[in-house]
Amino acid sequence: MNATLLAIVLSLFSAVAYAAAAVTQERLASRAQGSGLLRLLGSGAWWGAVLLNGSGALLHVVALKYGPLTVVQPLGALTLVTAVPLGARIAGRRVSAVEWRGTALTLVGLAAILVTASGHAPDEVLSTSEALAVAAATVALIGMLSRPGARPGLRHAAASGFASGVASALTQTVTVALTDHSAPVLSLQVSGVALLIAALAASGLLLSQTAYRGGLGGPLAVVTLANPMAAAVIGLVLLGERLQGGAAGILLALAGAGLASWGVVLLSRAAPESASDTEHVDPASVDEHPVAAVLALEPESAKPEPALVPRQPEPGHLTAL
Repeated sequence: MNATLLAIVLSLFSAVAYAAAAVTQERLASRAQGSGLLRLLGSGAWWGAVLLNGSGALLHVVALKYGPLTVVQPLGALTLVTAVPLGARIAGRRVSAVEWRGTALTLVGLAAILVTASGHAPDEVLSTSEALAVAAATVALIGMLSRPGARPGLRHAAASGFASGVASALTQTVTVALTDHSAPVLSLQVSGVALLIAALAASGLLLSQTAYRGGLGGPLAVVTLANPMAAAVIGLVLLGERLQGGAAGILLALAGAGLASWGVVLLSRAAPESASDTEHVDPASVDEHPVAAVLALEPESAKPEPALVPRQPEPGHLTAL
């Protein structure tokens, strides 16, 4: 099997694992608003999400061995495409037309990006100084996005995406260095970068958990866009990866990125139908059934009725017979 094709297949399975983890985290966050870290650590559902995230990360690591960052990271958007129908299934509703349209646009955009980004397996890795510089810049950016303020969900989601994207780039460095025996296991390039990966991965997981308190679509869409953006910048700037096709390839990649971004926006804006929208009351049936008309009244729509208790007489006056 071609190395790039193998990386794509592994990335697909990784996206499914990440999607299942995201749905689990969102349901846990919606049920336990404001719960602390200790309560999460005592939850079986939380550890199930951690296991799913770990499985997705392991598949992602193997995919990075066979494919470049510019191919593997854009496939992370399939996490959102998978999470939408999965979340709808668990919630007991149908996927809306807007969600299907967003899914189609995302897939078409990803296909265009893959055509231009499909290259050889990675042969360059970050040096120790480059890895430390990238990690330091990422920590500073996470600190800025995690500060108190308005819309913390989307900011935490962006911070989670950047942390995961940089962790992927550092993971590729460790994986290639180990498999090619270009650096010993106890060297700073391997063990030191591995510690940075663990810290960034844990930070991304906790930040995504807090981001999902505001729902699944918007935060997951921001994570999906921020993750490949961070990794692609590292791959193109520091690892010498290039897009295929010259100027035409760049235009195709930009068009694909635009389509995929618009698809992600549609998916993030698509709100599931509420019970009040689906359970519409027919006015004709209400007119035919008086009891139904009473039940259909809103709490404050009826006029107040006069009290039935007789008015008490004032002092010095007799009650009329």
